[in-house]
Amino acid sequence: MTADEPAPPNILLITSDQQHWNTLGRGNPEIRTPHLDRLAAEGTAFERAYCPNPTCTPTRASMITGKYPSQHGAWTLGTKLPEDQPTLGGHLGAAGYATSLVGKAHFQPLASTAEHPSIEAYPLLQDLDFWRDFHGPYYGFDHVELARNHTAEAHAGQHYALWLEQRGRPDWRRWFRPPTGTLDPGVQHTWPIPEELHYNAWIAERTGALLEGYAERGEPFFCWASFFDPHPPYLVPEPWDRMYDPEALTVPEAVAGEHDGNPPHFALTQQDRPDFSPWRESGQYVHGFHSHRLPAAERRRLVATYYGMVSMLDAYVGRILDRLDALGLAGDTIVVFTTDHGHFFGQHGLQAKGAFHYEDLLRVPFLVRLPGRVPAGRASSALVSTVDLAPTFLELAGLPVPREMTGVSQAEVFTGGAQRARDHVICEFRHEPTAVSLRTYVDDRYKLTVYQGRTYGELFDLRADPGETRNLWDDPGSAGLRSELLLRYIWAELGKEPMWMPRVAAA
Repeated sequence: MTADEPAPPNILLITSDQQHWNTLGRGNPEIRTPHLDRLAAEGTAFERAYCPNPTCTPTRASMITGKYPSQHGAWTLGTKLPEDQPTLGGHLGAAGYATSLVGKAHFQPLASTAEHPSIEAYPLLQDLDFWRDFHGPYYGFDHVELARNHTAEAHAGQHYALWLEQRGRPDWRRWFRPPTGTLDPGVQHTWPIPEELHYNAWIAERTGALLEGYAERGEPFFCWASFFDPHPPYLVPEPWDRMYDPEALTVPEAVAGEHDGNPPHFALTQQDRPDFSPWRESGQYVHGFHSHRLPAAERRRLVATYYGMVSMLDAYVGRILDRLDALGLAGDTIVVFTTDHGHFFGQHGLQAKGAFHYEDLLRVPFLVRLPGRVPAGRASSALVSTVDLAPTFLELAGLPVPREMTGVSQAEVFTGGAQRARDHVICEFRHEPTAVSLRTYVDDRYKLTVYQGRTYGELFDLRADPGETRNLWDDPGSAGLRSELLLRYIWAELGKEPMWMPRVAAA
């Protein structure tokens, strides 16, 4: 580093879980997120950011490897990221950074086998003696504090349960569903757990403690604060459960006839008792392949609770940002806020997630702040993928980007030195080995989705049809455009092949 070059920054990555891209107050007047709005005002909001896969394990593994799910091996839920995969934390740790993760990892599945062991699986998940002594290393993080449950799910345990006991609540199981706990599974919307014991409070407190330690020791750091909300089940403590009036909210819904020209699994979601058996291949649960029909009153209440979860999350993100300020670290730390993937809460008649590659599921909120280097108050339309995080952080840290990483460094785009680093993104979804396997190509204007072994697909003009209600795949007037985009997609697939070794000789 020369005298003219800025010092490598600390890195603070803050993520939510399954958050729709348009659930920030800066773009949606029906929701309040003052702390994230402040982060956007003090940095740059990237409004065309995408995930590489709209499920947790694959895209989270992509964040730390800089590779697509088809390359790093964790191709769907219920798989694991191989332990021998090089990661961002490993590269930064080797360069002297302290590395940590607090909250959700989900790099490994809830089941463990002799061939594919998982420490995030039962029964180890709830062996508190194990977690009392285990803090890493884990996928390049030298310190981890983990949990696995979304709201009141029975998967509660690990470091979060230990924290609850340390807070004087050995009766913590009362707030979680059977068989772990005794909470009535029928409880909806209002989670009776006290707010000060919610995992948002745990993540904010423990992240703040780690930041304080880094400041005291003068250590450069990469810290990931990984929140669980607003991922369903839809539960949030008082008073957040009543923050929004369901009757005052805009509740998205399907446009009549919009699925008539879509692949068959879209229309099936709008039936009361759909038959998805032709798509079931492995015997495991297929996300989204069920009826999405819900009564209007229930849909309204779900949106109100979801918004309450986002606003509560925002408050605890604010605590972390305030702690960063109080420690004098904000000026030397790049902060990125994003999520692992999007969410449906009525758009196109859909709920949650599945093999439906609309913008609602693939696009993500993406905010970047680094005082003096990332322009403040800017909104960018540059295409960004969360697979780009690892190479971008490495370049900003002044480190070489390994050749096996296939994400694109966005360092120059973040700092305003370039308008864009890529002209397309690719999103993968392989939820069954062959029966549910699709990929989507997105450029500035168009979106193309292809399915393994199927002649149907999707083609949307995002400029003329931002709501994605007119599938042009079979439109005779769009045949030439479809052929052109198929060729561009093939080129994009060829271009993301990892080139781990340069050619060093003629033969």
